[in-house]
Amino acid sequence: MKRVKGAGLITIAVAWVGRKNYRILKKAAKNCARSTEKTLRGILEYAKDSEWGKAHNFAQILAAKTDKELYELWQKNVPPQDYEDLRPFVERHKHGEENVLFPGKPIMYATTSGTTSSPKWIPITEIYYSNIFSTMSKLWLYSFMRQRPKVFWGICFSTVGKAVEGYAPDGTPCGSVSGLTQRDCPGFIKKLYSAPPDIFDIEDYAARNYALMRTGIEQNVTSFITANPSTAIELQRTVDEYIDEMISDIRNGTLSDKFSIAPNIRRSLAARYRSNPARADELAALKQKYGRILPKHYWPDFQFITTWKCGNTRVYTEKIRDWYPEHTCHQEFGYFASECRSGLVMNGGNDTVLFPYMHYFEFTDADDIDNPNPKFLQIHELKKGRRYLIYITTYAGLYRYNMNDMIEVTGFYGTIPTIQFIQKVNGIISMTGEKIHERQFMEAVRQAEKETGIKTRFYVGFADVNESRYHYYIEFADTNLSQESADDFAGNVDEKLKKINVEYEAKRDSFRVKAPVVHILKENAFEDFKVESIRRGLAREGQFKMNLLMQDEKRHAMFKALVK
Repeated sequence: MKRVKGAGLITIAVAWVGRKNYRILKKAAKNCARSTEKTLRGILEYAKDSEWGKAHNFAQILAAKTDKELYELWQKNVPPQDYEDLRPFVERHKHGEENVLFPGKPIMYATTSGTTSSPKWIPITEIYYSNIFSTMSKLWLYSFMRQRPKVFWGICFSTVGKAVEGYAPDGTPCGSVSGLTQRDCPGFIKKLYSAPPDIFDIEDYAARNYALMRTGIEQNVTSFITANPSTAIELQRTVDEYIDEMISDIRNGTLSDKFSIAPNIRRSLAARYRSNPARADELAALKQKYGRILPKHYWPDFQFITTWKCGNTRVYTEKIRDWYPEHTCHQEFGYFASECRSGLVMNGGNDTVLFPYMHYFEFTDADDIDNPNPKFLQIHELKKGRRYLIYITTYAGLYRYNMNDMIEVTGFYGTIPTIQFIQKVNGIISMTGEKIHERQFMEAVRQAEKETGIKTRFYVGFADVNESRYHYYIEFADTNLSQESADDFAGNVDEKLKKINVEYEAKRDSFRVKAPVVHILKENAFEDFKVESIRRGLAREGQFKMNLLMQDEKRHAMFKALVK
């Protein structure tokens, strides 16, 4: 494997900054109980003079003599929060007020979809950005090297959101933390990335994908960072459709004018391209040999990919697994949201190591999901194999914030629990007491596929309260599958779901829930849905998450339009 210019120095630099932060993590792992108490005290000290801190007696809580007293006072004075509880205070910050949730003002807001029609504006403070996002990014890259030492001998293909998408009324920018982190990373790390920041400012989704792949496919890419495995599917779809155009552009050092790209961005990108007939010939030969060329063909030195693999994203990771060389390490992206980056995957597998020295975590047992007064647990009280709901407190104004996520403890890193994301709590649907978990629906589909031999490319279920039934929207691998066969498949799913969920069985047998109806989707329906969702502003590409079982009229209507 041939190293790109400067790869040795980049590898040394990443290792140097990474090891420093790795030692901090190892120290915290020796006693996570002590780390978590220290973190909570640090957050209380930081925000005690803010309006929110004064109203919730942060100074008095800090006076606690023991950790037990500290947690008791904390829970007594600070009720659990969701975003709507915090929205009025965030709005005040957005309009220029200081010292509301925390000292001063945010340096930016991360925008993401909310439970209401209004998006969430998650404040990011200077201390949180510097100590969590920036620092953790360096440790994250180092974790790649621990799995594949040659990962940075080539180029890193990374997809991020726009660093700045707009501004609050007081002028504070809002956008993607991943975009900001990549934009502001040290110069030696910037040299790793295949795409310049300008690409992520391209408004047209298809044009941006083309520019990303036209740029990336020319280079010797050895790693791929993208939260959503569906993004990898869409980028490969772009290659499938436009490989001839890419070969022509690479041969001539151009950027196709078939795509809508703002003139200033086009000029900036054009300045970096050079005629490269040798690479164009290589790609043309690969197409001639394989027909459809995949990453394992055009990036033969590829080492490492990180995407979400847990929860419902497993449906997509299974589709891309064979696209990469056999030696590729496919690492879970980790438990990461706009609200916080709670930890990192450190072992090349699927388990996120929580960072109790950067966040304060609380948990309730998943069995208490319907309990209005559940017992809150500290991080050192968690048990392997148990499932919990997670609450976070940060240096950015989120206090006892309900993430609405169910996680499972998979083991321990020293004394720190490792976790996997299971599902959004709102992935549990109940029209009339059946309480179907999204994972139960996924398992029923998996069993039906195994029993019938019918394979799906994509599926999603919607609860229709008016009809008291579930509608399944399925894109089958066999594009010629008849409606009769699809109906039989849906019936099989229904029977499997009855066996998995006794409450569903009771509701079906009593006709309180009617038999499901299946609709056959057209080819690439999910990809089209994602593009349309982003176009409508329902989600950002880098944060695009989708439950496979929903009660959502807006999204249901969008899938109705994608039926064959």
